[in-house]
Amino acid sequence: MDICKTFENASKCSVNGTPMECFMVLSTQAQKISIATLCGLFGTLCIFENSVVLYLIFSSPGTRRKPSYIFISSLALADLLASIIFVSSFVNFHVLNETDSSKELFLLKLGGVNTSFTASLSSLLLTALDRYISISRPSEYKLLVTRKRAWAALGVLWAMCVTTASLPILGWNCCTLNSTCSELFPFVDDNYLSSWVCLVMALLGCIVYAYAHVLWRAHQHVAYMGKHQAQVGKQNSRMRMDVMLAKTLVMVLTVLVLCWSPVLILMIYSIFAKLTNHLRKVFAFCSTLCLLNSMVNPIIYALRSKELFSSLRAVFFRFKRRLRGTDDSPEGDSAHKSSAAETVCEDDVHVT
Repeated sequence: MDICKTFENASKCSVNGTPMECFMVLSTQAQKISIATLCGLFGTLCIFENSVVLYLIFSSPGTRRKPSYIFISSLALADLLASIIFVSSFVNFHVLNETDSSKELFLLKLGGVNTSFTASLSSLLLTALDRYISISRPSEYKLLVTRKRAWAALGVLWAMCVTTASLPILGWNCCTLNSTCSELFPFVDDNYLSSWVCLVMALLGCIVYAYAHVLWRAHQHVAYMGKHQAQVGKQNSRMRMDVMLAKTLVMVLTVLVLCWSPVLILMIYSIFAKLTNHLRKVFAFCSTLCLLNSMVNPIIYALRSKELFSSLRAVFFRFKRRLRGTDDSPEGDSAHKSSAAETVCEDDVHVT
């Protein structure tokens, strides 16, 4: 790796020479197999889970019209794209050690990864804001969060993500500006990397604040019901709802922090100090945690929903009925009725 330090920024703009090889930090076969295994496992599960979520949402007229599920569908789409683009480009570069034919092609792929992960976090923010409004202003929720506004918010979100991710290929890179290049990503300007890190940290901060507020309101609700025992049955049911909500939110925040903190810390460190080869390898492995986050998102946000879970049961029983070759299935009919009757978890939050 010492030879890599001798190259100036101008030399780092080559896609066929030694500079690109300096970013291929996996030196042993065991490391490459480990990365390939992690990407293959997380990527396959991520594609399957998010595809199922998208199918369940858009196959039901009831769910695809609700703003909460519109935000979740955006999250599932972003995570699906992230898994496909990240796994293919990451494995191709670090495991197969193949380089792209041009700087523009590499930045285009990097922009795709950037867009999908940023859109995933932004969709998480919209979901958090949706739940924030539902618990802070429940009586006005349906007036404030409409389907039209939800689609408009998603349009702005994806446009901003695509624009932000396109800046390097449009000229904000160290080759065009002859500026300091990142030690983690070829051709990427250090100032652009620091700006993107600030954007991601702002998104995470807003998500944490929104869910912390929801968690606080849920705790207030539990404390209030503990003092009023007039309607025991109804209050116990409501208390169980608030406790389950609290557990879900703690899970959300824990997964976010654990998956994104390592890569953000290493990115920030790379801006202010030189990275050793060991830290670069650590960053490569930590990058798969972002993919893990995309794999866990459907379980936390979608499949924990009673309505989507009931729809999944209905699909499963219909598939099982077809395999058996029977015309009627009481289990399938029961699951279908349950899907229509049960309410979504996000709607449960709309009470205080």
